[in-house]
Order: sequence, then structure tokens, then C-alpha cells
Amino acid sequence: MAASPAKRRHKVRRRADMSLLGGIRPPIAVLSALLLSLAGITALGFGRASEDSVPKAVMTSQAHFAEDGAVAMRASIDESAADLARTAGLFNAGDPAQPDAVVDKIGSVYQKWVGTAVVEISSGRMLAARGENVPVAAIDTSKLSEKGGLSPRMVRLANGETRLLSLQVLSWEGQPQQLLIASSSLRFPGISLGKFRSIAVIDSTGRILSSDGIPESEQVLTEDQRTGVARSEKQLKAFADVAAKRAKEHPLKVNEPGGGGYTGVSGSLRGDLFEGDRAIAGYAALTGPEPGKGTVATSLGLTVVAMVDVAEDPTRVTDPLFGLLAAGALLLIGALAVGVLLGTVQRPLLRLFLESRRLTRGDLTRPVRTPRFGEAARIGDALERLRRQLLGERSDADEAADGTSGGPAARPRRGRFGARALLAVCGILLLVWSAPMLLLLNRADATAVVPEQVTNDQRERTDTLSDRVRRSLNEGHADLMSVAGLLGERTSPEDMTKVLERTRTDHSRYRSLYVRDADGTIVARSGESPRLPDKPKDEGAGEDAGAGAGEDAAKGAADDGRPFADPITVLNDSGTEPVIASYAELPGRDGRSVVGEFRIDFINSLLKRPGLGEIRVVDAERRVLGGNSGYLAFEDLPSSRLDELVAGTSQKTGVSARAGAVVYRDGSGVQVAGAAPFVGGGAAKSLNWSVVSWQPAAGLAIPEYSLQNRTVLAGLLGITAAAACLGWLHIVVVRPLREVAKQAESLAGGDRRTVLYPRHHDEVGAIARSLELLRQQVLEQRKRDGAGATAPAAAAQAPAGRN
Repeated sequence: MAASPAKRRHKVRRRADMSLLGGIRPPIAVLSALLLSLAGITALGFGRASEDSVPKAVMTSQAHFAEDGAVAMRASIDESAADLARTAGLFNAGDPAQPDAVVDKIGSVYQKWVGTAVVEISSGRMLAARGENVPVAAIDTSKLSEKGGLSPRMVRLANGETRLLSLQVLSWEGQPQQLLIASSSLRFPGISLGKFRSIAVIDSTGRILSSDGIPESEQVLTEDQRTGVARSEKQLKAFADVAAKRAKEHPLKVNEPGGGGYTGVSGSLRGDLFEGDRAIAGYAALTGPEPGKGTVATSLGLTVVAMVDVAEDPTRVTDPLFGLLAAGALLLIGALAVGVLLGTVQRPLLRLFLESRRLTRGDLTRPVRTPRFGEAARIGDALERLRRQLLGERSDADEAADGTSGGPAARPRRGRFGARALLAVCGILLLVWSAPMLLLLNRADATAVVPEQVTNDQRERTDTLSDRVRRSLNEGHADLMSVAGLLGERTSPEDMTKVLERTRTDHSRYRSLYVRDADGTIVARSGESPRLPDKPKDEGAGEDAGAGAGEDAAKGAADDGRPFADPITVLNDSGTEPVIASYAELPGRDGRSVVGEFRIDFINSLLKRPGLGEIRVVDAERRVLGGNSGYLAFEDLPSSRLDELVAGTSQKTGVSARAGAVVYRDGSGVQVAGAAPFVGGGAAKSLNWSVVSWQPAAGLAIPEYSLQNRTVLAGLLGITAAAACLGWLHIVVVRPLREVAKQAESLAGGDRRTVLYPRHHDEVGAIARSLELLRQQVLEQRKRDGAGATAPAAAAQAPAGRN
């Protein structure tokens, strides 16, 4: 059953409306909306009346400083617990030892505990003690066998200080069990505070367990100093309360997205203003080295809070006129570009769409209103020629076929500027605004002011990292001394191997552990093959050892049979990685030593700290030994100025060398660098190593660079919006329009065989459908004209045929 005329009209109207959902209108509308949004973002993003008086880079740096303290505290607590457990295990594996010998041995090897004691578990009697009095009364020996009975615990002394007690059991067959107790303070190991900074350890309730950096009451002399100390203590307590609450939250909820580098809860806080100085703090909860992996230290629920006073700079302002001018310029240029698209592309195309539909409906009385240029003008000329052909005018192809053409066929008009050129003009207009924003305006390298606190933090954090590497090497040497002291004259090579295996399993810092005689013979070994040659005085053997270790070890070997002269040394000066080794002599074994070779990956893992940029460990000749990113072993530092910085900080100023930091400015930008030599005692002192770090100031949240980044972002957004919308317009409209223009000219020139198919259901597609309908109408007219001419000719020939 045929549809009614009303239904047919409704279907045609709905199809026409559906075709307009795509086409030329959406790209131009989206471009207008994007440009308006970008103008608003530009005005708001650049038009703030003032910047924060404390740059975000300073706030972030305080969070990183607290994270460094938390990492150092966690490593110290875990290392102490592991050392005590391993030492107790070594004692338990040997012959029974006297309590006094146990505490004396621990005190001679490790200096990390303020007090040690041995208590008989059954009776609670004190058997031996060294150092400060250990609060034995706080330990219930009857509950040691329960789950967690030997876990470390914190005890508050009568003077208000807090002690961390580590417990291990000494057990020998046939003797009562004894409890080994080691007491340590919650002080930060090797944290460089610099000036005007304080740091504290708090528990889960916000109570301050220990602090450093705030002078004691007996250290201040004037009333102003006492006022400042009271204010600092009050502010630190306020920070501790807030940090304790935030430490209980989940890291993914409270940490800044994209911050990375620290798996626990950390952040920064802003305090009160006092005499022009703003108190700011960073906090970090103790967390494991891997996400979700707890340690002895993390079970204590401790948090580190670092506080510093920063001078505010109220003169740091941003002129809001730049944002307003940039937004206004974008509005003018965007309006011009959109106006070009509307006046030269959209309006002519819509006019052609209406004209083509008028011709398909049979309205041939009025000439086609032809646009002035471009593909629209070509299509308009073709429509006008088709209109005249429908009125009886013959096409150029028909006249040429009949030989009745009065002259050459009329060539179709081709405008000088097409739709592609118009899109290019609009793109150039938008590029006039976006390119300067992207490449020229608000360049910060010449005007950036690096906050003094950022430079200070680069120095202090590098100094802390240097001390951490030094302490780790000293701890490794102390482990070897502990092992050497427990390997007696009657210890068999099999038992030596077991001790070495246990030590290497407990500590991941060693790639190889072995016991070596004075003549170079390896008695027992655990781990990878030794790099130290078997015969240190034989240069040929050294050449076979690989990595250049033999020759250097021969030079450094002592005449009395020691493996090398210094307790810790680098065995080679070339190769793919440095071979760092330490040794401890076995007492009474005629030059026999325990040698440990460190993994370079262990040292590199200590350097992976966020917010410091590139970090390198260099030797006394300033050759690179380790780093937190890609490097070549024994290469030089990347610039001579870094080399000069390391050399300068290695010079003694007063008692010892001091860390330093500097801001470099050159054609490549602004760079913040810091260097710190090994300062302190221990076996690693003789290495004379340094740690150097550097990072570009462009990566810091400094106001000038933040303004530059926002300017570059605005330029990128402008280019992206122009490329997306104009590219969309070219693909959806301009390219099909050029094809339709060619087909329209061919149709008007006499091509009646080519069927026109619309590519999209939009204005261009509607014009293509109209041209197809006109093609069919011209064909029908041609058939009618041919039939009318044939009938008179047949009538004239009929009588002649009958005659």
C-alpha cells in the first residue's frame, strides 16, 4: 500500500534534518566552543592577581626532605634489627659464650646502640650490661614465647625520652636461655638539617618521640630567642597532630597524583606567619621499600615531620593584563577565523543545498544564485547549466556530437581560491596566536628566580644521601668484622660456608662473600665468583681475573698478606662496572680474611630519591661509580662545572669538607646542582668519594616556569583545536565538496552515464543526491525529446513506403 503524501513529506523532512546533524555545522560550532573555552582558561589562568608567597617547589621539597628522613629511619631500624638477629644467630651456632663476651663483641663491632644487656629469661637476672641502663623492667619475659613476643617495642623513659628495644634469644644446649636486649634512640642517622630546620619522629597519636634542630632551653640566651623557640615548639606540635591524622589515610587518597617515588603517605603543610617567616613542613610515614610490604620499622607506626621557616616574598605578583590581552586577542582572531568559515564556506554551501533542492522540485524559473569563488562557484555554474538544459538548451557534449556547436565548449569556471585555501587562511590566523604562545612569550630561563630554600634543600638532601651511602658501606664492613670474629680456629670450611650463606641471605648488599688465605687461596665462598685474583702479587693472574681487577689489586695489596691496603677499596679502574670490596681479618688465623664484594645495584638503589634529578657517586678522581639513571662506569661528569663543584666541596673548610650547592645559568637553561663529600668516620672514610646531584630548574614548580608552562599549554591547546576542527572540516566537507564539484561539471558538460553517490548524509551529500536527481531528469527529458522527434519522421516516411 502506497504511503500518503503527508507521510512522504514527513519522511523527506526527517531525512533532510538527519543529514544536517553532520556536515559543516558541527566542526565550526565545536571550533567556536573550543576557542571560547580556551579564551576563558587563558584569562583565568594568567589573570590571577598574585602568586603564592611560598612557591610550590618549596612545599614539594619539604615533603621530599621528610621522605628522606623516613627512608633513613626505616633503614636504620630494620638494619639494627637484622644485625642483632644475625649476631644472635651466629652466637647460637657456635660454642656457648659468656654474657660479658657477647656484649663486648657487639659493642666493638657496632656503635649504633646506646645500651646492651643480657638477661636470664627464667629468673630475670641481669647477666651483663654495657652503655646506658636498659629499661629491663619494661619487658615481660613470661610473654616472650607468644606471637610477637620478640618484636621491637618503644619505651618512654622517666626523662621523657623514648628508647627502641630490640630483642633476641641466646640459646645453647644444656644452658638456660638468655635474652639479648639492645636499646637505641630514635635519632636520625646522618640527616643534614642545615640552618633553621627541625625534624621530629612522632607516633600514631601525634606525640613527639624525638626531635632535633630546636635549641634546648639552656641553649638560648635572650628573650627573643626564647620566644622563637616556644613558637617553634608550638608549631611543630601542631604539624605533628595534623601529620599523625593524615598518616592513617590510604596513600592513594592523600598523595598527590603523579607524585611517585614514595610508596607511603607524604605531603607538605603550611603553618603560621611569624615576623615575615612562614613555617612550612613536610611529613612522611615510615613505609616499606616495596608497596604493601611491611618491615620491622613500619610496624611501629612512626611518622617523620620536618619543619623550616621560609621568608615570604609578597612582591611576587603576576600582571593580570597579560591574560586579559591574550584572551582578547584570541577572541578577535577566533571570531575572524570563524567568520571566514561561515561567510565563505558554510553560507555558500547551504545556499547551494537549497538551490539544488529547488531545481529537483521542478522550480526552473529563477536562475541559480551562484557563489563568487571556489568549489561552490563551480557547482553553482553547473547547476545553472543544468537548469538551462532542463529548459531545452542543449549541452556542450550534444552540440559537439551533432556538429552544431557555434564555438568551443564553454570551460567551467575555476576560482582562484578554493575551500582548502580558505581553511589554510583560518589555520594561519589561529597560528598567529598559538605560535607566539608556544615559542616566544613568557620564556623563563632569563628571568627565573630559584628560591633559596630549593637550593638549600638540594645541598642538604645531597649531603644526607652521601652520608647514607657512606653508612651503608660502613655497615657492610661491620658485618664482615662480625662474621670474622665468630669464625674461630676450629671452624671448618663447611661451617664457614654456612655462615657466609646466612650473611649474604640476610643482607642484599653483597654479590660475593668468601674467606681468603694470605696466599690468595679461597677457603669458603658464597655467591658469585670472586673478582679478587687468587695471587695478588702475580700480574698475570690479575690479567686473567677480568675487569682490570688483578693489576689494581696487586698495587693495593699490603705486604703482610692482606687482600688490599684499605678496609674498603675499588679493585678496578675500567670495565663495565666497578668492583667494590671490603675485608675483615680473622683473629689468630695468620692473614686469613673475610672478603665481601658489594653489588653496584645495591649502591644505585640508595640513590633513587625523587626531587633531586640526576645523581652520581664519584671517586676522588671524579669518575662516575654509580648513579640513579643510565651512566657508564668510570666516565667523567657531564660538564666541567659539575667537576669544579665536586672539587670545591672536597676541599676542607675548617675541620672537614662541606657540602655545597649552586645555581648555573647558561644558554641551555637554569640548573640547580649540589655536591657532598664523604664526611665522617668508619671504613668508608678512606674512599674520599662524593655524591653530586643536578636538575633543571624548568622541572620545578617555580612561578616563572609555571607561567611559561601555562603559556606553552595554551599555545598547544590552540594548535590542537585548530588542527582538529579544520582537519575534521577538510575530511568531512572540503574533500567531498571538491569531488562533487568535478562530478557536477562533468554532468553539466554532458556526462549522463556517471551515477553520483553521496559520501555522507550532510549538505554535500544532499547536493550530490540532487545532482543525481537532475541527471535522471535530464535523461528522461532526452528520452522524451528523442521519442518526439522520431514520431514525425515515421509519419513522413509511411506513404512513400506504400507507393
